[in-house]
Amino acid sequence: MKSSLSKSLYLGLAALSFGAVATVATTSTASAKSYATAGAYQSLTTAATSRNVESTGTNALYTKPGTVKGAKVVASKAKMATFASSKSSANYFRAYGVKTTNRGSVYYRVVSMDGKYRGYIYGGKSTSDFAGGIKSASTTTSATMPTQTKNYYLKDTTKNTIWTAPKYTQYKASKVSLYNSAKADKFTVDQAATKTREGSLYYHVTDTSNSAITGWIYAGGLTTTAPSATATSSNSVTVKYVDANYSAVGSAQTWVTSTSDTTEGATLGTSDLSSLNSYITSNVPSGYTVTDSSLTSAKYGSTIQVKVAKAATSKVTFKSEGSSTTDTATITAASLADKAFPSLTTTEQEVFTGDADDTIDISTASVFTSGKLNTLTGATQTDSDGNKTYKVYTFDATATKTANSNAKYGDGVTAYYTVTTKTGDAPTTSTDTGNTNYVD
Repeated sequence: MKSSLSKSLYLGLAALSFGAVATVATTSTASAKSYATAGAYQSLTTAATSRNVESTGTNALYTKPGTVKGAKVVASKAKMATFASSKSSANYFRAYGVKTTNRGSVYYRVVSMDGKYRGYIYGGKSTSDFAGGIKSASTTTSATMPTQTKNYYLKDTTKNTIWTAPKYTQYKASKVSLYNSAKADKFTVDQAATKTREGSLYYHVTDTSNSAITGWIYAGGLTTTAPSATATSSNSVTVKYVDANYSAVGSAQTWVTSTSDTTEGATLGTSDLSSLNSYITSNVPSGYTVTDSSLTSAKYGSTIQVKVAKAATSKVTFKSEGSSTTDTATITAASLADKAFPSLTTTEQEVFTGDADDTIDISTASVFTSGKLNTLTGATQTDSDGNKTYKVYTFDATATKTANSNAKYGDGVTAYYTVTTKTGDAPTTSTDTGNTNYVD
């Protein structure tokens, strides 16, 4: 009996020992992490433009398929979520390879359009389409063609030039070489598209002089205005602005003719002289007026000096004869309606523009003798009883000239007038808004 008991105890201990070992082995196996294995890498062979994708924001980007041992995060799930909602085409991706794990999970090899992020991302369970962490993307959207499709010029290629595709809408989109193109080359538009994320408009253009120069350009990089010719000694005149002492004022300017086949040293024709005079007036340094711009002759390749003087803003004091009441306004203002006097044209304003220390020659100011400051008719005024009247302002040119015989531009001008009140409605030449009109 003892022998039997001893045998039973031994067997029991042995069984217990075996069970303990089994339990430890099972626990050890369960705690070990299980990794997937990835199959062979395969390159995607469909058209590259059909493999543009965008993040869905649901999966991270890894150095290897995410469930394979040793996979490291390239871009976290949170980062990929920001790419999903990005307004920048740089955050699109191009898929170019694929691996499938032994568990049937598909991982696509992708690279961002700006080349900053590259790795594997979960793409679902089938290689027939994109799913999981990425989806197909249309990086551009068709747009309406412009009404004009021909005779465009490149505005400034340092800011906007031609690309093989709008930047970042295709992987490795690059600038098109403009070698053998001329500044005056014309381009034709044959396609229009907008960048889906940014919404910016692009045109596909081709150089009409060299069809090899073709591609996409931002719409704002085109112009219908022909570029100015490059200045040479055969087609230009250098303009220097100088003061009374012939000291330079501002920077020299270069006028270039639009006339073809001109020659250095040749005298400008009538049309080009007119164009040069307009250029001189339009480019006078700020704060100055031209005092001598009458050119009877100029030659291509020459330098001319144009006299200028500091401009002064003059005021006119409107003074009623026999009254101390005055009303002052700047004569160069676009409108004097608030002073109950009319607007003055640019020509009429110019008689009051000059050097601050120069004397104003009132005798040449026809504005006082036959223009808008001769006779003015005021608007109709109606009193509380319904009576209608209007005023007529008659300027006294003689008194005005006498009073301003020594007036300088910087001092201003005093214009004298008499006022006559008449009954009834003002002539139809006046308005009911407070403006007045002159009567010759």
